[in-house]
Order: sequence, then structure tokens, then C-alpha cells
Amino acid sequence: MTKQEIAELKKLLTQKNCSITRICGCYVDGEKNKKTEFVEPFLALPEEEMFKYFELLRKTLSGTLGKNLLNLEFPLSSEEEGGTQEFLLRLRASRLKDEALLDAYYDKIIETYDYVGNYLILVVHDVYDVPGRASDGMEMEDASDEIYEYLLTCICPVNLSKPGLSYNPTENAFQNRIRDWVVDMPQTGFLFPAFNDRSADIHSILYYSKDADDLQEGFVDGLLTCPLPLSAGSQKETFQTLVEETLGEACELEMVKSIHEKLGEMMEEHKDEPQPLSLDRDEVKALFSNSGVEDERLADFDRRYDETAGAGALLVANNVVNAKSFEVKTPDVVVKVNPERTDLVGTRIVDGRKCLVIELSGSVEVNGIPVRGGAVREEE
Repeated sequence: MTKQEIAELKKLLTQKNCSITRICGCYVDGEKNKKTEFVEPFLALPEEEMFKYFELLRKTLSGTLGKNLLNLEFPLSSEEEGGTQEFLLRLRASRLKDEALLDAYYDKIIETYDYVGNYLILVVHDVYDVPGRASDGMEMEDASDEIYEYLLTCICPVNLSKPGLSYNPTENAFQNRIRDWVVDMPQTGFLFPAFNDRSADIHSILYYSKDADDLQEGFVDGLLTCPLPLSAGSQKETFQTLVEETLGEACELEMVKSIHEKLGEMMEEHKDEPQPLSLDRDEVKALFSNSGVEDERLADFDRRYDETAGAGALLVANNVVNAKSFEVKTPDVVVKVNPERTDLVGTRIVDGRKCLVIELSGSVEVNGIPVRGGAVREEE
């Protein structure tokens, strides 16, 4: 799914555009016991509750593609009878009216979801009359291309509210506030089927994880049976390892700057594309080569990439570098540089010692205090 397709679905999760038919929930305690379940026609909910649910559901479609939001595909085995995809198709076809199917679904989630504490499982069913689009991209409200029927599931922690004082108007006094159980924003969720090319793709889902470095691998493997990509943090570590091991003794500031700059240029050229920039093994290798890495250092790159990242793995550019920051760090000093002005930073031998050199151009501040550049002794 693209950013535009996700945004289109998020617009449905408002009172004005809502077409959700039913909402179901199951409250689970820390011992994995079902405490209560409910099924409601969504549009019959009180307005205040409806808005709260909209907030939770919209959060499940929020975040950064390739980081918090992942497009996952079902393996063929999952599409056979008894597989996850086949089960979800039956659940969707029931429009959440089959209690036995719902109970089985809750049981599958409880069995595979790893969480210490209470949580609420929410599931909604919706039918979206997808409007057609003219050649200029404008929606035509009276020209529907198809019906997109989907399920949206989210899992929300339920925690005790914080202790504190509250004002009691009846007693006209401040008193200890009664603590109650509050539903927090979702940690995990997914959309089935995916809305690819503005159409239902029953072979894919859109998966959400609040923590981009903890994708709940056991839950995805046990319930959804979809292969997961490397987490955002793992992708960053993998890229850093590839740079270090490929460059070896040539891993110096100028070379790392060059790789960062080249990747930044690629991200800038790609910024208007609907999908985030992702690099496969050959593209990472080409990036290194274009940044000045010598051919002999790339001779064993394919094997190294497959061992480090995994054969066929993709690295999302936004996960491996921060295009808005360039940081040079030593045990005692951290220097942050505008990535467009990395030319101001370099290394030089001064008095026989290798030094990091920063060109002082324009004003200079120390802890917010403007200071003079100071005397500079030129090298002989």
C-alpha cells in the first residue's frame, strides 16, 4: 500500500465518512483470560464513544511506511484450507456475526500475542464503496469502481490511570482521584485485505507496530504466518555493519560522508514517490561503488550482504540513515552537522595529531551565547 491509499482509508474513520458496520471487542487480563466481550453496530454507538474508537482505529493506520507500517504477503500455505488467510476470508464474509468464528479469532490472538498486562482486542468490519477517479486523479463520487470490504484489528494495552488529586464539586473539595482502567493507543494491528492499487488484495495485509524495533515476530509468525522484514533498528545495524566490513581500514570520515551524501541524494530524488526508497543487494553495492569504494573491496560484497542482511532482503533508506542529520561522535564530543553542509567537517593533522576540523563560517554560539571565533593558527 502507498501513503495515498492509507490516507484514503483513514478518511473513512471519521463521523462524516464512516461506513463501519460492526465493532467487536474482547478484554483480556494479564493471565490471558477473556474478561468480557462485546459486539455492537458501530453507528449505534454514542457519539463520544464513536470518536474514541475512531482515534484508536486511525492510529492503527498511522506511522512511517517501511518502519511502523509494513506491507506483508501471505505464503501459499496460508491460503490453503485451514490457513490464516482462508480463516480471515471466512471471518470477513461473516461480517463479524458468527460468534464461534469470533471466539476462535480471539483465541488465536491470545495464544500468539506476547504482552505482560491487560489488553483490548478490537475488530471492525467495513464496506467501502470505492469512488472512481478521472484521468487527472480527481475522485468521481457518482462513479464507483468496486466495493472494498475489509477487517481492521488492533490490540490496545489497558492500564490503570495515574494516581492524583481531583476536584469533587459536590463536596467542594479536592480528593484522591479514583483510579480506573484506561484503554491506551494500540501497540499492534493490521488491515485485511490490503488496499493495493485502490483494490482489495487478499494475498496481502498492512501490518502496524507502534515500536518499529519490536515487531512481535512470534505474533506475526504464529497468527498471520507472514514473513517479516528486518526491523528498522536491525536494518540500521545491518547497514552500519556492511559499511564497516566493506571499507575495513578505509572506513574514514570522508568515505562515510560520501556514502551518506549519495544516499541522501537518492532519497531526495525519490521523495515524491508513493513508496519509501528501498535498496536491494545490488543497489547497496552500486551505492558504495558510486561513493568511491574501490572495486577490490566490493569483490566479496554479495556474500557479505546475504550473510548480514539475508538473501533477498531490502533495506529502507529512511531506516538506515537520518537524512536530516549528520553526526560525528567521539567518547567525549558529539558534533551534529546540517547534512547539506558536511563539507564544513573534515580531518587534518595538527601538531602531529589527527584532529576533527570544523570550518567556522558565520556566527558561533556556545550554550546559546554568541562568541568570537577566536585566534586561529594556520598550519605551516
